[in-house]
Amino acid sequence: MALGDQHTNPALTRDILTVSELNQAVARLLEESFDVSWVRGEVSNFTPAASGHWYFTLKDNGASVRAVMFRIRAAAVGFVPKSGDQIELKGRVTLYEARGEYQIQAEQMRRAGLGSLFEAFLALKNKLTQEGLFEAQNKRDIAKHPRAIGVITSLSAAALRDVLTALERRAPHVPVFIYPAMVQGADSALQLRQALALANERQEVDTLLLVRGGGSIEDLWSFNDEALARDISASLIPVVSGVGHETDFTIADFVADLRAPTPTAAAELVCAARVELSERVRRAQDQLTVAMQRKIDRHSQRVDRLAASLVSPAQRLSHQSERLSGLVFRLRAAAQRSEQQRHNASDRAIARLRGVLPELSAARVSVERAAASLDSGFRRLHALRLAKLASLAAQCRALSPEQTLIRGYAIVRTQLGNVVRSSREVNQSDTLEVSFAAGSADVEVLSLKHPQDGA
Repeated sequence: MALGDQHTNPALTRDILTVSELNQAVARLLEESFDVSWVRGEVSNFTPAASGHWYFTLKDNGASVRAVMFRIRAAAVGFVPKSGDQIELKGRVTLYEARGEYQIQAEQMRRAGLGSLFEAFLALKNKLTQEGLFEAQNKRDIAKHPRAIGVITSLSAAALRDVLTALERRAPHVPVFIYPAMVQGADSALQLRQALALANERQEVDTLLLVRGGGSIEDLWSFNDEALARDISASLIPVVSGVGHETDFTIADFVADLRAPTPTAAAELVCAARVELSERVRRAQDQLTVAMQRKIDRHSQRVDRLAASLVSPAQRLSHQSERLSGLVFRLRAAAQRSEQQRHNASDRAIARLRGVLPELSAARVSVERAAASLDSGFRRLHALRLAKLASLAAQCRALSPEQTLIRGYAIVRTQLGNVVRSSREVNQSDTLEVSFAAGSADVEVLSLKHPQDGA
């Protein structure tokens, strides 16, 4: 058998895999064999890619493994690790098929030894994210030229000195109000909230700086307080956070209207440098001077053109006087024509009216006779109506219940006031009320006699 036949014989090649097929099979095996796990180690060769993905090696004293954390997961970490950091990450074991190297695909990351705090940080961050407290549309605009700046921090903090130094250098003309509060310890979150509430109550500043220096996650924990985060979100005054170093992140940073990497950077972000403002004023003054000179030149040319076409006052008055005389003459002539037209129209109307007026004397006599006849008829009708009314009144009196009672009749009612018309409407032993022409009596039914059927 030839060599070429051996390579094409399916019976001989059915168990031969390509490298890609082999790596794919190993990748499936790794992913199916290992659950998502937490791994602790030291970061080395940390490389943040332009895409936002993180590539690094996780190692300990005896071994190392490559790791990757994609951009969406990295954005939720809250800090940027660096080589030498001890971390704990949660991830899946996968195979990078292009090189045949296994790696950890990280889903969560926290600093080593701070698992519970970091878990609490992530839980609160996710909760407030879902509520929309970090949304950009909820951020307030920072005043470009504040009338005053407030600082919330400890009086003994180095961050306060940094902020005051930066503000003195950049904007010595802007007043600074300090709202002291502890920035570390059991009561620090409450004091920070009280200082924020005091600033909102006084309304004496346009911008608030919430600052402190760097530290561990425990040192910065008061800035991860949920109540403080909600107070910052509800603040009437825009809040700029400058907590820790550039790689430190707290909940206050996410909910603040602007986050600065350091306290000094926060001070520089909230006010323009006085030198820059002076330069802008100087440039604006130069532009205004040029614009005003151009406007003066344009108006000077216009004045010259108007002066050349100016008519003397005497000549203008003469022209106006002639025009006025002509208008007066035309007005008088129009008034005379209008008056004459009104007289002519009035005469014609009177003549037409006289021609259509009816003869009223005969009609007046007829109306007077009709009025006399109407008055006579009304009197006769009134007398007849009065007589009929008297007759009806007499009949009513004769047929009234009172007259009937006077003739010896009586009205029988039940205790409910219903008139009894038949013995079938009452029962034996019922109490009835009998009304006479004068007075009434209560009687008891001893026996009943019903009329015969059909009677």
